[in-house]
Amino acid sequence: MAENSTYTPPKVWQWDKESGGRFANINRPIAGATHDKELPVGEHDLQLYSLATPNGIKVTVLLEELLELGITAAEYDAYLIDISEGDQFGSGFVAINPNSKIPALLDRSTTPPTRVFESGAMLVYLAEKFGAFLPTEPSARAECLSWLFFQMGSAPYIGGGFGHFYAYAPEKFEYPINRFAMETKRLLDVLNRHLSDRQYLCGDEYTIADMANYAWYGALVGQNIYEAAEFLDVTSYTHVIRWAKDIEARPAVQRGRRVNKSWGPEEERLIERHSASDFDRPAS
Repeated sequence: MAENSTYTPPKVWQWDKESGGRFANINRPIAGATHDKELPVGEHDLQLYSLATPNGIKVTVLLEELLELGITAAEYDAYLIDISEGDQFGSGFVAINPNSKIPALLDRSTTPPTRVFESGAMLVYLAEKFGAFLPTEPSARAECLSWLFFQMGSAPYIGGGFGHFYAYAPEKFEYPINRFAMETKRLLDVLNRHLSDRQYLCGDEYTIADMANYAWYGALVGQNIYEAAEFLDVTSYTHVIRWAKDIEARPAVQRGRRVNKSWGPEEERLIERHSASDFDRPAS
């Protein structure tokens, strides 16, 4: 399609399996399992099935932060779900997350086991279960949840919007890139203004809201996600950068970012995680 051509939508949309860019092979307009595949199960109550994307990192960071506090009941097994291979469409995974998106969590300490899907729901569930990183005072809790859902609501603009059209779409077009770049920069500005006079999103207290937002916005300003740092002029968001660096310096965050990571330097990968000692072993 030429840059200046006009697209006329058909009367009834049809799925074109040949289009869609880098992830076309795993995108489809229907739900449900495509094949039978049981999930592995480890020894701990908490079983996580994930990948070290921003949404996956949110949960592993929280679990590692809980363990850092000495909460041994937060020990977990983390298994890799390779979305490029369609693992998220296996019957075992779909049974936990019918939306076929990582991460998915199963808590076997309850009868029957509790399934949790959607990363934001997992953060709230685990924070409430272990009584940490989510304020209990009503006003402070509302502030924390507001910033958590700010991130949940904004992720599609950054990932499926800007990230897709700038980095993954089969062709680059001015309108969608400009539209989602504008929204991504607006969201960064929201955070930058808010963080200009406070250490964390909710003040002096580090919460699940910081973990969730760091996973996405920290990747934008500090890890050059989508190789778009210069295009988005991320260095201009100085307060976001300071906040992201403070979070990134935390040992639990450094560990959480490695879990279920199968790419990058070997010392940054940890395909599966079953105990703290796994971080001391070479990637496998």
